[in-house]
Amino acid sequence: MQETTKPAKVNSLKHILFGSLIGTTIEFFDFYIYANAAVLVFPQLFFPGSDATMATLQSLATFSIAFLSRPLGSAFFGHYGDKIGRKFTLVAALLTMGISTVTIGFLPSYASIGVAAPLLLMLCRFGQGVGLGGEWGGAVLLAIENAPPNKRAWYGMFPQLGAPIGLLLSGGTFLLLTDSMSNQDFMDYGWRIPFIASSLLVVVGFYIRTKIAETPSFENSKKEQEEVKIPFLTLVKSYKNQLLFGTLASITTFLVFYLMTVFTLSWATSDLGYEKRDFLLIQLFSVLFFALFIPISAVVADKIGRRKILIIATTVIAIFGFFFSHFLNSGSSLMVTFFLCTGMALMGFTYGPLGTFLSELFPTNVRYSGASLTFNLAGIIGAAFAPMIAIWLASTYSLTYVGFYLTIAACISLFSLLAISKKEHKF
Repeated sequence: MQETTKPAKVNSLKHILFGSLIGTTIEFFDFYIYANAAVLVFPQLFFPGSDATMATLQSLATFSIAFLSRPLGSAFFGHYGDKIGRKFTLVAALLTMGISTVTIGFLPSYASIGVAAPLLLMLCRFGQGVGLGGEWGGAVLLAIENAPPNKRAWYGMFPQLGAPIGLLLSGGTFLLLTDSMSNQDFMDYGWRIPFIASSLLVVVGFYIRTKIAETPSFENSKKEQEEVKIPFLTLVKSYKNQLLFGTLASITTFLVFYLMTVFTLSWATSDLGYEKRDFLLIQLFSVLFFALFIPISAVVADKIGRRKILIIATTVIAIFGFFFSHFLNSGSSLMVTFFLCTGMALMGFTYGPLGTFLSELFPTNVRYSGASLTFNLAGIIGAAFAPMIAIWLASTYSLTYVGFYLTIAACISLFSLLAISKKEHKF
């Protein structure tokens, strides 16, 4: 009996919450500095020789690679997370993401090595996706598998806070660099600084993660010999409905976020006449609403249920899509700011309880694999090509159709939330 309760005694509340938050903050910081660079830097340095729109689309295509590789990371790290434990897997995922990110900071440009430059960039982006695919699920489980039953959404929102914090750090870093150096210096070497500096964050995260013990849920499952041979096959065989509807239920969360960040940054600075610095400031301000509504949604989710709050938020997002063009095309900085803040607040409402909701769809012995796969498969459908699709829709038709794109995705998620099994597995 002492062995069963030991992990719970070792993992203090401070270690649980900070350990889950620091990892996702680092992971999302790494992920978002690439998103910023994919719009502001990479089109010129890695894809020269074509017109500006084509260079941006090529750069955003490399951005999508990480979403395609994330399910591979989910399957790989999820397998070992369900088989040998959450702790080792979390450390390995963090290092995979960190090394890939730091390497980008040292890559030569197209002018130096030709076509090998974008190929190496794509390889590093692939590594980022694999690492993040393994990181998110483990961080969420670290939190909720140590949580009291009536506070699972509250505990589960701490790793979710890593997203807005990482975005604020990455956007703030790029803003500071562009303000403190000339455009030429920034393009020559300044953009490399956040990629290389992320190594310091990785060291901090690595140290904290090595101090954390296994979760009580995993230890109890192991002692009760509930381990499955190949978690992925068990998921496909016994939990395919949860995989399918959990994935589709999550796509709107991804889409609304990447429309509010990558697409709007690209479109506003290239077609609406906004200066990059001015629009980055507006975006960073809107991220505060993203961060604020994550804990608010978690509190509500613990009171009325994870599924119910997601249904409400997704319905509002479907309506929000009809106003997309009206606000973004308004020509008013105040209206655009309101638009971004509203979109980010809605993102917080869906993102806060999402990790807990997806984790509760699966039992402990396949939970790491199941939660990670649903989340990251949703990333492919909802975000991998979202900026490119949105740019194509806006260029070919109008911004109104980008709003329709969001509304249709929200309707699909809403249907999936209504169809998904309500069964909750033990922790």
